[in-house]
Amino acid sequence: MTRDELKKRIMGAVATVPTPFDDDFELDLPRLTDLTRWWVDQGLGTNVAPIKVTAAGGEGPDLEDDEWPHVLRTVVNAAGADKVILCGLKPKDTLHTIEDAKKAQDLGAIGLQIDLPFFHHPNQDDYVRYFTDISDAIDIGIIIYNTFWFGCQSLTADTMLRLANAEHVVAVKWTVPRAVYGVDEGPYYDDMRKFAHIFNVLDMSYQWVRCHKNGGRGYIHGRMAAYPKFDLELWPLLEAQRYDEAQARFDHMRNAVGPWLAKTESRSGGYRQTKGMMAAMGRPAGPPRPPTLPVDEQEIAEIQGILRELGWLAK
Repeated sequence: MTRDELKKRIMGAVATVPTPFDDDFELDLPRLTDLTRWWVDQGLGTNVAPIKVTAAGGEGPDLEDDEWPHVLRTVVNAAGADKVILCGLKPKDTLHTIEDAKKAQDLGAIGLQIDLPFFHHPNQDDYVRYFTDISDAIDIGIIIYNTFWFGCQSLTADTMLRLANAEHVVAVKWTVPRAVYGVDEGPYYDDMRKFAHIFNVLDMSYQWVRCHKNGGRGYIHGRMAAYPKFDLELWPLLEAQRYDEAQARFDHMRNAVGPWLAKTESRSGGYRQTKGMMAAMGRPAGPPRPPTLPVDEQEIAEIQGILRELGWLAK
């Protein structure tokens, strides 16, 4: 597929979904099948609400190389051939990333989220070679994940422009130093304006309105798996440029959930909060793998109360 074709499908509110495990921390594929069908019934898996599996929020780095293909295959089969399914790949060298990319393509993914190759201490030239070589080897889309916080250089706007001829580089999951969690870092975030006409820019720093105003075409939301309706209603507001209303809805949600997220994150890191919220919503996805702790009954009860006040749960 061409970049223009892929850009029409890899955009909008992207749902990072968790990987279910049983009590022995083994893959729970039957539960994943049920959850996938529920996600699709709720409206996920479309060109404005893709489902993304095996990313960090799906505990992808914890999955063995013979596990993540089962997760992807299960979701593709349960969702249906017409649904938009994206796959996160673990950071590896170019050759092994291409192997994984081809495998994901064969299993039905339409796009891949690929980190910067941070283990290689790369520079900007390395980024261009890395993503160009992968692009040349596959026919599906690439979302570059600007994971500079692992100790490598952040992507620059000039580097993104140098990737214009890498046909299958379709999008970039964008944040920049000091922009994580919405802290204003000055104009560097807005450099996306230089390349947003070429690539779909997907915000991952909770600056959804700012991103859209700059020409961005979506955002990543890990909590979307618990309550898809929130994002399925917010994205059309962005598209209609009803920015004040979209920001007000976002702020209302973050102000309600934020303190609980901070409290639970102080007890254990990882991506336990999404699984806790799903359990609170009656859609459990099992525990995270150690060393991350599962959300306990008290934490679940606390978030249930918050979600009821938000109208996400029946009172």
